[in-house]
Amino acid sequence: MPGDDAKRPARVEDVHELALAMPHVTVEHGTQSNPVYQVGRKSFVFFRNPRPDAVDLDTDERFTDVIVIWVESAEAKHALVHDESTPFFTTPHFNGHRSVLLRASRIGEITREELAEVIQDAWLSQASARRAATWLRRPWRVSGALAG
Repeated sequence: MPGDDAKRPARVEDVHELALAMPHVTVEHGTQSNPVYQVGRKSFVFFRNPRPDAVDLDTDERFTDVIVIWVESAEAKHALVHDESTPFFTTPHFNGHRSVLLRASRIGEITREELAEVIQDAWLSQASARRAATWLRRPWRVSGALAG
């Protein structure tokens, strides 16, 4: 049943599937061939290269599994980052940037349905007004989750 799939823990494969399910999406590749999902040449989800601002506080090792996801506003970012029930975070490098970070190793702490909502919101934040309005009128869009 599609509803059962929506409630299961999210997986990294879901990021790819959900991002590609959005209309007008293209995939570019970063400096280490990491996928960068774009709509209208604007990134909305990408897999980040290890950087010195996202490190394990115990070992000082750089995180190798950070996913960057755009959000609609500073308020939306604040809500996700400060909700202790979610694995979303940010770093000083992303101060003033409308995005949240998510480690792939913690993605299972949210459901596929929750991930779908975040990715759809990311797409909406970067899509043109016309594309966003067209997508929002789609009859299959139920409760913010993709069918399937």
